[in-house]
Amino acid sequence: TDLPWGSSWGDLFTDNGDGTVTDELTGLIWLKNASCYGYRSWTEALSDAATLNNGECGLSDGSAEGDWRLPNSTELRSLIDPGQDNPSLPRHHPFTASQWHIYWSSSSGASNAWDVDMANGYSGIFGKDSYSRSVWPVRGGQ
Repeated sequence: TDLPWGSSWGDLFTDNGDGTVTDELTGLIWLKNASCYGYRSWTEALSDAATLNNGECGLSDGSAEGDWRLPNSTELRSLIDPGQDNPSLPRHHPFTASQWHIYWSSSSGASNAWDVDMANGYSGIFGKDSYSRSVWPVRGGQ
């Protein structure tokens, strides 16, 4: 995959020092702790992301409830380095905790939602209430 500005995968993220990481390519701001909530249902994941705020999950960024959200499947897949696995994130990424989990996205239908497996970069669609996945909040974008 060609990267902009002649950069390497590891150059695409900035650790903001406040519990957040900025993706310089997309402009999205991610929670640095990729496993703060553990495994949750899709509905719980939506709520967890929407109510995240300063003082939780290692945040010291001044954010308030409503600033964060569950990313869509395209945003989650934008983190993937196709040359890596376990996790499939760029080699020198600044994220903490277990990023090889399967993460919920906000992309959904009536009873199913898309997820992204950060171990291998694959995505799939599964029952919102039948499965538990990890939660990785984001802000900015869409």
